[in-house]
Amino acid sequence: MGGEAGSAAAVGPEGRVKSLGLVFEDESKGCYSSGEIVAGHVLLEAAEPVALRALRLEAHGRATAAWGPSAGAAAPASASEVEYLNVRLRLREPPAGEGILLLQPGKHEFPFSFQLPSEPLVTSFTGKYGSIQYCVRAVLERPRAPDQSVRRELQVISHTDVNTPALLTPVLKTQEKMVGCWFFTSGPVSLSVKIERKGYCNGEAIPIYAEIENCSSRLIVPKAAIFQTQTYLASGKTKTVRHMVANVRGNHIASGSTDVWNGKMLKIPPVTPSILDCCIIRVDYSLAVYIHIPGAKKLLLELPLVIGTIPYNGFGSRNSSVASQFSMDMSWLTQILPEQPEAPPNYADVVSEEEFSRHRPPCPQPPSREGEACCPMFACIQEFRFQPPPLYSEVDPHPANAEESQPVSFIL
Repeated sequence: MGGEAGSAAAVGPEGRVKSLGLVFEDESKGCYSSGEIVAGHVLLEAAEPVALRALRLEAHGRATAAWGPSAGAAAPASASEVEYLNVRLRLREPPAGEGILLLQPGKHEFPFSFQLPSEPLVTSFTGKYGSIQYCVRAVLERPRAPDQSVRRELQVISHTDVNTPALLTPVLKTQEKMVGCWFFTSGPVSLSVKIERKGYCNGEAIPIYAEIENCSSRLIVPKAAIFQTQTYLASGKTKTVRHMVANVRGNHIASGSTDVWNGKMLKIPPVTPSILDCCIIRVDYSLAVYIHIPGAKKLLLELPLVIGTIPYNGFGSRNSSVASQFSMDMSWLTQILPEQPEAPPNYADVVSEEEFSRHRPPCPQPPSREGEACCPMFACIQEFRFQPPPLYSEVDPHPANAEESQPVSFIL
């Protein structure tokens, strides 16, 4: 927006209107966003009494894409237009029942104020085949003279926060190219490129991580550049304009050598932020890392970029790093701890029946039932099976030549 206040010289009869101007309340404000208030004054200086029908204020914003078959064409062959802003205010009009308003000689100020739409507005832009423009215009309607007007451009910006998860995601690409043709190949050239995130702002430097391996017989040169791509759509046809806005060059890489870019910096110059929400004009950015190979087509990797307006604050990356570090430090738990705790083994599953029968106490005989068979073995030792196992001893407490069997007791 910037610059001095707009003004229009008098064109009416007898020069009765000396000047007509328009100033914004905050002339230092560079741009406006959706939902903000635009306020200012219309300045009028009259040398004599001036008759008016009305003084109105208009605010317009639209995107236009157009191109013709030749520079001298009366009408463009392809054209499209999208409206984003349309405001009309009457700052001064005659009293009810009267058709004319008379302004006395001198200087007059007419304040105005309106709010931009709350829905997102597209960023102001001017390109080769189209533009997105916003303006404020004051119109002085006169009864017996042509209308006078003054116009001021209004710069609008649509904010894009580069701290969103989608724009904090790293971008990585890899490609390999075989140099030569048919049976006369000289070996491959491979390229791997990574950037830490997708979203950046004007003035930031992009650290580029790359590995270039030259297995061919040629001397190669790696380069990187930021490209702006403008796409225009009108009458079902498309026009594309591509510009290089910044670039950096690497060192020569000899045959059989490898070069590594460990954060090679490429600074973003002042450019228009990415325009992704207009249906007829689109402005995209990309980071291209490419290798010039003598006698062959260049090897190219292109990574998408989004140029935003709200700078990177560093919290997203730090939180992500802490989270990954925590998961790395705690990963040993998943390797040692089972999903469900296992029950301890049953004593009967560990001790064989042979060892058990060797160390079991004899089944006592009831004195009143000498002629009957012994009671079942498990009926007498059922509780013993669930007791802790005996201590190990190399001395046999029951030698084989023992004449009588006596109960065995273990010291636990």
